[in-house]
Amino acid sequence: MSGTSGNNFPQRQYPSNLIDPFDDSETVETSQSTDNLSVPQAAAIPSFRPYFSSDNTSFDPYFNDSTEDDEEQVPLYSESSGLTRQITNMSEANLPLTDNISPTASVGIGEHTFLGKTEMSSGDDNPTSGGERIIYINKPNTQQKFLHNRISTTKYNFFTFLPKFLYEQFSKYANMFFLFTACIQQIPYVSPTNPFTTLGTLIVVLTATAFKEILEDYKRHRSDSEVNQRKCKYLDIAAEAFILKEWNQVNVGDIVRVESGEFFPADLILLSSSEPEGLCYIETSNLDGETNLKIKQATNDTAYLTNPSKTSSLTGYIKSETPNNTLYTYDGLLEMDGQDGRKRVPLDPTQLLLRGAQLRNTSWVYGIVIFTGHETKLMRNATATPIKRTSVEKMVNVQIIFLFVILLTMSLACSIGSAVRAMRYSGEMSYIPLTNTNIVTQFLFNILTFIILFNNLIPISLIVTMEVVKFQQALLINDDLDMYYEKTDTPALCRTSSLVEELGQIEYIFSDKTGTLTCNEMEFKQCSIAGLAYADNVEEAKRARIVDGVEVGFHDFKQLRENIRNHPTGNVINEFLSLLSICHTVIPERKDDNPANIIYQASSPDEGALVKGASLLDYVFTTRRPKSVNVRINGVDYEYEILSICEFNSTRKRMSTVVRGPDGKITLYCKGADTVILERLSDDNPFVEQTLQHLEEYATEGLRTLCIAMREVSEEEYRVWSTVYEKASTTLVNRSEELDKAAEMIEKDLFLLGATAIEDKLQDGVPETIHTLQQAGIKIWVLTGDRQETAINIGLSCKLINEEMSLITVNEESHWETKEFLEKRIHSVKGRVNPETEPLALVIDGRTLGFALEKEIEGTFLELATMCKAVICCRVSPLQKALVVKLVKRHLKAILLAIGDGANDVPMIQAAHVGVGISGLEGMQAARSADVSISQFRYLKKLLLVHGAWSYQRLSKLILYSFYKNITLYMTQFWYAFQNGFSGQVIYESWTITYYNVLFTVLPPIVMGVFDQYVSARMLDRYPQLYSLGQKSEFFNVKNFWGWALNAFFHSLILYLLSIYVFQYGLVLTDGQLADHWFWGTALYTAVLATVLGKAALITDLWTKYTYIAIPGSFIFWMVFIFVYGMVAPRFKVSEEYDGVIPKLFTSPIFYLFILVVPVICLLRDYVWKYVKRMYYARAYHTIQEIQKFNIPDYRPRMEQFQKAIRKVRAVQRLRKSRGFAFSQNESGQEARLIRVYDTTLSKPKG
Repeated sequence: MSGTSGNNFPQRQYPSNLIDPFDDSETVETSQSTDNLSVPQAAAIPSFRPYFSSDNTSFDPYFNDSTEDDEEQVPLYSESSGLTRQITNMSEANLPLTDNISPTASVGIGEHTFLGKTEMSSGDDNPTSGGERIIYINKPNTQQKFLHNRISTTKYNFFTFLPKFLYEQFSKYANMFFLFTACIQQIPYVSPTNPFTTLGTLIVVLTATAFKEILEDYKRHRSDSEVNQRKCKYLDIAAEAFILKEWNQVNVGDIVRVESGEFFPADLILLSSSEPEGLCYIETSNLDGETNLKIKQATNDTAYLTNPSKTSSLTGYIKSETPNNTLYTYDGLLEMDGQDGRKRVPLDPTQLLLRGAQLRNTSWVYGIVIFTGHETKLMRNATATPIKRTSVEKMVNVQIIFLFVILLTMSLACSIGSAVRAMRYSGEMSYIPLTNTNIVTQFLFNILTFIILFNNLIPISLIVTMEVVKFQQALLINDDLDMYYEKTDTPALCRTSSLVEELGQIEYIFSDKTGTLTCNEMEFKQCSIAGLAYADNVEEAKRARIVDGVEVGFHDFKQLRENIRNHPTGNVINEFLSLLSICHTVIPERKDDNPANIIYQASSPDEGALVKGASLLDYVFTTRRPKSVNVRINGVDYEYEILSICEFNSTRKRMSTVVRGPDGKITLYCKGADTVILERLSDDNPFVEQTLQHLEEYATEGLRTLCIAMREVSEEEYRVWSTVYEKASTTLVNRSEELDKAAEMIEKDLFLLGATAIEDKLQDGVPETIHTLQQAGIKIWVLTGDRQETAINIGLSCKLINEEMSLITVNEESHWETKEFLEKRIHSVKGRVNPETEPLALVIDGRTLGFALEKEIEGTFLELATMCKAVICCRVSPLQKALVVKLVKRHLKAILLAIGDGANDVPMIQAAHVGVGISGLEGMQAARSADVSISQFRYLKKLLLVHGAWSYQRLSKLILYSFYKNITLYMTQFWYAFQNGFSGQVIYESWTITYYNVLFTVLPPIVMGVFDQYVSARMLDRYPQLYSLGQKSEFFNVKNFWGWALNAFFHSLILYLLSIYVFQYGLVLTDGQLADHWFWGTALYTAVLATVLGKAALITDLWTKYTYIAIPGSFIFWMVFIFVYGMVAPRFKVSEEYDGVIPKLFTSPIFYLFILVVPVICLLRDYVWKYVKRMYYARAYHTIQEIQKFNIPDYRPRMEQFQKAIRKVRAVQRLRKSRGFAFSQNESGQEARLIRVYDTTLSKPKG
C-alpha cells in the first residue's frame, strides 16, 4: 500500500465501551483484561491508516495499526485478539522498521488508547503510574533514575574482559588440550619433560592474544569516545541561553537545540523549529536507507517556543512510553502549565526525532530529551558485538580433535606396551624396580606420561602464530595506499583481524544501496527538449551532427541557452525550463551572510536536482509564498500563481501543478514516469519518437528519467474542474481515490515537451567493481529501503543487472500468493533448456519479503534466489536485512559478507560472517560495528580479491606447515618408544624441544603468513576467477590437512630409521670414544630441523629478504645457538645432557654428512610430486604464475570491446520490450498543504 492510500480516513468515533477493530493496541489491551469477551474479526485490515484529528488539521502520517513480533517467524493469526495480523514492511512514512511493537507500553493508570492517541482521563492528577516514565520539563528529574547518554560498542569492559576472553580462548580445543597437559605435567614423576614448558608457553600465547584483543577493542573504545564527546547545545534555565556540552552529558529532560546538518544526540520530542508551524525536515538514511527527507511537526501548543526565554518558561511534564525498539511508533502525553490551567497535549511519532537521524533543510529545532544512550530506539535495535569464528578456525578445531584421538591412541598403545614389558620381562630387567609397582596405577600414569611426551603433535605455537600473522595482515590492509581515500583522509581499517582469511572465501555479498553504492548526490546531467538531446558535458565524438539527413548526438547546455533565443524550438525550451522551476515542492532559502546565494530545500533529492538544473540555465526559482512562486528568468522576475497541486504518489507516478502565468493564462504542468505520461498525450505530439529514443539511451546509462508535459487550460474548464477538485479534497470517504479521479480529468491531452535525466551519482568505480566481483563468482544481493523503481535503476547503472538478465519481480499481497508465485517461477526456471544463456535477476519488495521469510516459504524463496545471478530486495527494514542474511547463513554452507554505511545496516553487518562498513556521509555507526571499514565501495575489490585471497592462502599454508613441522619432530619420539621398551625416555633434551616452536621454527610460518604471494596483486585483479580457489577451500580442506599429516609421518619415519641405521651401534669418534644417546638425539634434531626448513623453502612462492632470514637464517641460528648453549648451559646446571657432547658433535664429519644427506632423501619425494603436479596436473594459478613470471601479454581487452558493443545493442532491444523508468519523489501525502504555509519573503525566527 502506498503511503497515501488512506490519507482521507477521518477519525472514527467509537463509544468507550466498544472496540476499534482497526486498533491493535486497544484490542490487545482489551483481550488481556476480558478473557471471555467475543471480539469481532475484521475482514480486511489495512496495513496503513493515517490519523486525522477531528478538525482535519492535525495529520499523523506515521499512525499505523499493524504490529509485528520480534521473532523471525510471526504467526498470521493472533489467538489473543482473534484478529488476522498482516506482516508488512514499508518506509518510515508508513510502517515501523522493526517488529516487536508493544501496544500497551504507554497505557497507564487513568489512560486509554484511542486511534493511536493517548489521552488522560479527567480525574487523574497524579503523574506517576506504572508502565511509563515521567519527564519533568525545566526541572530536575530526580524521581526516576534515567540512563546516561554514553554509548559503547566495545566487545569488552573492565569487568567482562577476563571471563569473555578466557571463554573465547578455551573454546578453542587446542588451548583446552594444552591447559590439560600443563596440569598433568605438575603431577610428580609423571612428566618426562620440565613441568613448566607447556604452562609457560601457554601463558605466553594467551598473553599475546589478550594484548591483541585489548588493542583492537581499544580502537572501538576510541571511536565510541569520539561520538560521546561530540558537542551539542542545551538550555541553561538560569541563563536563559543555550550552552555547549558533550553528548555524554546530555540527560533526560534536557532541552537541546540542534542545527541544520547536525545529528540528534538522543531521542527527542520536537518542541519548535525555525520553519512555519513547527515543521522540520530530517534525513533518516542512516536509519532506513531512504534518501527522501521526512517531515516532522511540533504540536501547535509548543510551536511558539522560538527563543530561549520562552522555552525556559515552559513547565509541566511528559508522560512517555518506556524505552523500546520500535523506531517509528511512539505514544506520549505532554501536560503543560498555561494561563488557562494545565493543558494535555497528545504526542505521537510526528514529534519524535530519533538519535541517528540528521536535521536537514531546517535552520534549527528545539527538542526535549526523552531517551538517552542505550535506551534510545536506535541503540535498542543494536545487538551486542558478536564473537565471530572463521570456517578455517572451525576446521582446525575439528582436525585437532582427530589429532587428539591419534595422540590418545599412540599413548594407549605405548602404555599397553609398557605394561606388557613389565609383566613379561620384569625378571630379565632386575636393575629396574618394577616388582613393587601396581600395574594398573602404573598403566594410568604411563598414559599421562605419553600424552605429555606426544602433546606437541598439536602445535601450541599455532594459535599465537596465527594471531600474530592475522594482526600483521590487518596492518597491511590498514597501510594499503590503494585503499586510502584522500578526499576525506580515510584509510581502510581492519577492526577484527581474526577474520582476515574469510575475506578470501566470500560467496555472497549483501549490500546497502544508499551511501554504499551511491553518493547520495543527484545531478541534472541530460535532457531531451523538442526532440533534441542536451547534456552538461559532451564528448567531441558525441556532439550533434547530421547523419543521412537526421540529427544525432548531443548539444551542450551552452547551445541550449542560445536555442531559447533563436531556435524554432525556443518556445518549447522556455516552457520546459519554466515547468522545472515551478512544478515542485522545493523551498528556497537565503542565508543572512550571503543573500544572493539561494539554497534549495527539497524533501526529494530528484526535485532538488531539477530545480538546481533549471537555475543553472537561468530559470532561477527565488521565492515561495502560500499562493504563488517567483522565478527569475534571464534576470527578470516573473510571478506565477499556484492554483492547484495534484500530488505525486506511487500509484499516479506523476505530479501536476496548475498555474496562472504572468500573461494571465492558466497552464497545467505535469511531470512523471514515461509509462503514465505517454498514455495521456494528445494526438498532435511531434517529439514522441525522438524523446523515446533519448529515454532508451538514458536508461542504458542508468540515469533516472522523467517525462515533461503541459497543456493550456481554459478559464471555464478550470472553473468546472476546480469545483470537482475542491469537493474531492474535502470528502471524508476515499479522499485519495477521489483526488486521483479529479486529477485524471485534467491530466489529459498533454503536449510532450521532453524528458530529463538525473544521475543518482554512483561512487567511483562501482560498476567495474561489481562486474569484477561477479566474474570472481561472488553473488551480490542489494538490500535497500528505497523504492523498487529506484533500486532497479541503480541496479542497471551499477551493472548489477545487465541487459542479458531476465527480471523476476515479486510483488504479492498475501502469504499464499507469494508461495504460489515463487513455486511457479521455480518450476519455469528449472524447465529452461539452456539456463546459462539468460541469467536471472530477482526483485522483491519488503512486503512480499515479509511473507517469503516465513518458515513455510523461506526454503522456496531461497531456492529461487540462489538460481539468480543478482537479487534486489527493496523497501526492507533493518530487521529484514538481518533476517535475509541469517536465512542464507542458516541454509547454505557459504561465507557471507555484508556491507553498508548506515545504522540501519548494523544488524545485517553483524549477522554476516564478515561485516564491512563504509565510512561515509551517514555517520560512523556501521563502520564502528563492522569488522573492516573502508571509505569507498570500489575498495572492496582489492580487499577481497587481493588481501582476502592472499590472507586465505597464507593462513592455509601457515596452518598446514605448523602441523607438519610438529608431527615430523614428535613422531620420532613415538618410533623410539618401540626401541626403549615404552619407558617414556625422550630422544631430545627437554628445553631444546620447547625451543623448537619458540625459536627455531617460529619465523618460517610467520614470514610465509605475512609476505608470501602465490600470484601478484596485478594478476589477481586481472584474473578474478582465481578467487574461486578460496570459495572452494582449495588451499585448506580435510584432504590437504591429512595429506600434509601423512607426509609428516613419512618424513619422521625416514628420519628416524636413517638415524638408527647410522647410530645404532654407537658412533666411534676420532679419539676412540663412542657417541652416546645425546649425540644421536642432537644430530637427529638437526636433521629434522633441516628437513622442515627445506620443506618451507619448497612451498614458498615469493622470496624476500625476510624469507632468507626466516629459512636459511633459522638453521644458521640453530647451529650457533646449540654450540653456545651446549657449552654454557651445563655449567649452570641447565640442560646437563649436553655436557661434553658439543665438542664431539661439531668435530664429527659423520654429523655433517648426516644432516646434509638425510633431509635431501626426505624431500626428494616432495620435489618430484611438486614437479609432476605443475607439469601434468596444473591448476589455474600455476598457469597464472607462468604468465606472471614470463610477462606474457593479455589480449582479452580487444574481445571485451567487441562484447561491450554487443551488450549495448542487446540493452536497447531489451528496453524496447520492457521499459520502466525510475522517478523518486516524496509521497508523504501532505506536501501540498506544507508548501502552502511557507512564505520565504518573511524572516525566520533565530531561535
